[in-house]
Amino acid sequence: MSSDASSLKDAKSLHKTSVSDEVVIRFDGVTKTYNLYKNDRGRFLGIFNYKKKGSFLGSVDASKNLSFEIRKGEAVAFLGRNGAGKSTALKMVTGVTHPTSGEVSVSGRVSALLELTAGFDMQLTGRENIALRGQILGLSRAEIKELEPGVVDFAELGLYIDQPMRTYSSGMKARLGFAFAVAIDPDILVVDEALSVGDRTFQRKCIERIREIMMDENVTVLFVTHASATAKEFCSRGIVLDQGTKVFDGPIDDATAYYEANY
Repeated sequence: MSSDASSLKDAKSLHKTSVSDEVVIRFDGVTKTYNLYKNDRGRFLGIFNYKKKGSFLGSVDASKNLSFEIRKGEAVAFLGRNGAGKSTALKMVTGVTHPTSGEVSVSGRVSALLELTAGFDMQLTGRENIALRGQILGLSRAEIKELEPGVVDFAELGLYIDQPMRTYSSGMKARLGFAFAVAIDPDILVVDEALSVGDRTFQRKCIERIREIMMDENVTVLFVTHASATAKEFCSRGIVLDQGTKVFDGPIDDATAYYEANY
């Protein structure tokens, strides 16, 4: 999340003095398989389960028989090298993708700081996109109206908030995405350590907001990382993934020690 991520280090002591027995996320034998194709035509035909010879390259399991439970109020780091399956697992938590087999159950409103600009309509204004995202989440018009001023204020887009998003820079789009994600008072917060939004002043503002959310004992935090030191700064538990498989699950110090010894 940039070098400023070190400012999150106090969150471990501030976040979660106790953890509920309530399970809010459960993976039960989850496998996610991606079919690989040579070109767009092959991918299109694959939608209809037609695998044309020479176009279909094979299948890859991004998650393999993955099972775990996460309780309300936990702060859990997902550790693993690039391609280990961390992002795929958390995309299933957020509902961006779905398992090929097995079951994923999630209880509560999820806010994901992963792909901040996903789901925006570039033809709509920033303000209209706030309403669109709110509707997708099932918020009422009254809830969206109440939410909007805070999102607009946090994003710091000025007059651009009423301009089509096709006129935004990539940084402006990400700022609006972040502002919305942290404004909805999530039950479950998913954070990618690589997140970098705007200039350094705005990044510090983002980090402080994440820290505030983490301090809420009712919020469950999932943190995606491949850096042991960052995970130990504020997570109490670690799940180590390798090629889509869970290879370790336990207290964060033990998890990071396992990760460092084996990867």
